[in-house]
Amino acid sequence: MSDFPWLSVLIALPLVGALALIAIPRERETLVKQFAIGVSIAVAVLAGVMTAGFDAGGPRFQFTEKYWWIKEFGVHWAVGVDGVALVLILLSVILVPLVMLASWNEADRSGGVDVPAKRSAKTYFALLLTLEAAMIGVFAATDVFMFYVFFEAMLVPVYFIIGYFGGPQRSYAAVKFLLYSLFGGLLMLVAVIWLYPLSSKPASEGGLGQGTFMFDELSQMNIDPTTAKWLFLGFFIAFAIKAPMVPVHTWLPDAAQQAPAPALVLIVGVLDKVGTYGMLRFCLELFPGAAKWATPVVLALAVLSIIYGAVLAIGQVDMKRLVAYTSVSHFGFIVLGIFAMTSQGQSGAALYMVNHGFSTGALFLIVGFMIVRRRSARISDFGGMQKVAPVLAGMFLIAGLSALSLPGLSTFVSEFLVIVGTFGRYEWAAVLSVSGVVLAAIYILWMYQRTMGGPKAPAVEGLKDLNAREKWAVAPIIAIIVVMGFFPQPVLHVINPSVNETLVRVDEKDPAPDITGNAAENGARP
Repeated sequence: MSDFPWLSVLIALPLVGALALIAIPRERETLVKQFAIGVSIAVAVLAGVMTAGFDAGGPRFQFTEKYWWIKEFGVHWAVGVDGVALVLILLSVILVPLVMLASWNEADRSGGVDVPAKRSAKTYFALLLTLEAAMIGVFAATDVFMFYVFFEAMLVPVYFIIGYFGGPQRSYAAVKFLLYSLFGGLLMLVAVIWLYPLSSKPASEGGLGQGTFMFDELSQMNIDPTTAKWLFLGFFIAFAIKAPMVPVHTWLPDAAQQAPAPALVLIVGVLDKVGTYGMLRFCLELFPGAAKWATPVVLALAVLSIIYGAVLAIGQVDMKRLVAYTSVSHFGFIVLGIFAMTSQGQSGAALYMVNHGFSTGALFLIVGFMIVRRRSARISDFGGMQKVAPVLAGMFLIAGLSALSLPGLSTFVSEFLVIVGTFGRYEWAAVLSVSGVVLAAIYILWMYQRTMGGPKAPAVEGLKDLNAREKWAVAPIIAIIVVMGFFPQPVLHVINPSVNETLVRVDEKDPAPDITGNAAENGARP
């Protein structure tokens, strides 16, 4: 089983499927959709079989492959997964078929709002398969240059999904997304290329004696502190844009407002995780000293993202923009956990990446179904939906409660771990971040009350509840949210060894509990 090229096949299969769609006549749209969903299910099954062979107590990187790609420049086709990369790949392959199922009529609607022109279903589903291949590749890459290639490759399908299938301002949103991402990618490219001559230096000068882009080898270098800080910034800014963090987050609300709602499940639920994954994997392990140097500023930006994103979410009138701003707040929690440099904080952050993907994915799918029915994304155009669509309202409630981290639902566990892990080392950041929990209750419950509660708005009279296809698209995510809320241990069991390895490479240990004050207090008692 270990000799089978699992990850290469997982990357190649969606691409082959996207190319195979070309052979299907355009007018046979039903066959196009069925074939694309079939390919995505095959990818998910194959990933599940691979996961069954993952040994959480074994080597850090498993299912590894390494072949020369561009030998003259020291670039390898090198893939492998640790626990964090594995769960993010599983998140991707689970969501893609559900997104396709929810997108059954998306190409016909071109976003469903104010753009009646029909688009090509073949193009839409081919772009989704291409995006799936890029997402698997970026999480599986163990060559830094190869990671960069997949990091940039993701931009292409997302740009066309937004720009071709989005709403009225789709061109503006697509170009803004592309410019932000290209700017970050350019900084990262400079840093990636810079690593090669550094690794070529002899060991006495901190290098490896030969040029390489292999992650494991680069992490053993002893880079000059000043150089490491510049390299860290090149990687971190690119990842902060992708995440997105304040103040480089402004592309996300515009993209969310214009992009098709089902596609947002992948853009926000998975694609943006590449930013936080990159921080945990590359920023911390390649430049540990620089990461510690930047930690106070990064923590301040994370807290700012938590509060700013939540406050802006409260004031939104468009549901998709509201959910986008909630994600800015949630990503602040993830970054907070990563740079807390504790096992609890980083385990919580890695788990948060997965839980946020499912929680926000469910919200975007249900919001998309509401927009299709009402042909509006404005909160004020709804009201009393729970009386005409009780199943939709019930699923919306569960997804919303998960987004505000209600105990018993998946996001609570990860958010709790992040706050507790941060409190042990940076009390000020943990205390301020708690305000995001309170604000989350406001924006989620207020949105639910205005759309689902109260008297029925005249425009929602006669709107239909979820049909069988829509239920199948959302129900598995809701089930995962509930199960992981009560039983997160299997995922944490896979994540923890990788997190512990990161802490070792950063040379950090969990802070010892401070019992001095309690001891003194107890000693003073008569």
